[in-house]
Amino acid sequence: MSFAIVFSGQGMQHPQMLPWLADDDIVRSTCSLLDIDNWRARLADPAWGSTNANAQVLLTGLGLAAWHQIAPDLPAAACVAGYSVGELAAFSAAGVFDARSALDLARQRALAMDRCAARAPGGLLAVTGASTAMIDALCADTGLELAIRIDIESVVLGGTDAMLAEGERRVESHGARSTHLAVGVASHTHWMGQAAEAFSQVLARTPLQRPQGVLFSNLGGRIRHAAQAGSALAGQIARTVHWDQCMDDIRARAPRCVLEIGPGQALARMWNQRHPDIPARSCDDFRSGAAVRTWIRRHYSS
Repeated sequence: MSFAIVFSGQGMQHPQMLPWLADDDIVRSTCSLLDIDNWRARLADPAWGSTNANAQVLLTGLGLAAWHQIAPDLPAAACVAGYSVGELAAFSAAGVFDARSALDLARQRALAMDRCAARAPGGLLAVTGASTAMIDALCADTGLELAIRIDIESVVLGGTDAMLAEGERRVESHGARSTHLAVGVASHTHWMGQAAEAFSQVLARTPLQRPQGVLFSNLGGRIRHAAQAGSALAGQIARTVHWDQCMDDIRARAPRCVLEIGPGQALARMWNQRHPDIPARSCDDFRSGAAVRTWIRRHYSS
């Protein structure tokens, strides 16, 4: 038995994230690509940190750096998955491409999505406490689309700014809860269709390898070969992320614990609500990489 790892998406980045992370080659490459000296100092500026082109590169690089710094002396993970842009770090951790390629892909992905967003400004709305019927009616009435499916009563909707405003008003009027996410693109909806096509062309020029372990996709199911990896990475930009299925696929591998790699604890909370019999924690909870490894070892050796 072993553990599973999941890589965070964007939206929770902050200057104090991953307090134990050392400045290794991956961190330095990330900063160089972003043309910055100190990523923590730059994240102190919320506008810089929430900019798509900055956030996607930064989170991909820092997530991979964190994994490479805690991986020594640990067994192979039972499985790997990533949430939204976290898939780039996950696919790299699984051996589909190296860290440098992951960083370049993050940059290209963000640029493609930003070009779409410039033509059709939009964003994302997290909704909790709403029934499936209510979500279906909301999408039918407003034009919003299901961007991320987390649980029966927890989803993320995507659309134009006007649609989001109307959706937020309707959700609150029905007693459910909504949060307008700090993301400036309607990720995982048809509005990102041209971005998905452009990124598919980038991936076609990128050497991809078969995953070295069990790797799950946001579109659902296991990635078994290189061509499937490229198709999944491009497709999820403009299609619904099935994070509920990802969590269930991981659960079926029977890991002893789940480690979230990235900022915040959003994925760990989602996991603990859905599968409370298997503990999950985030790297952001710990003060050292050694403490992360100790927590993992305590579970998989018990």
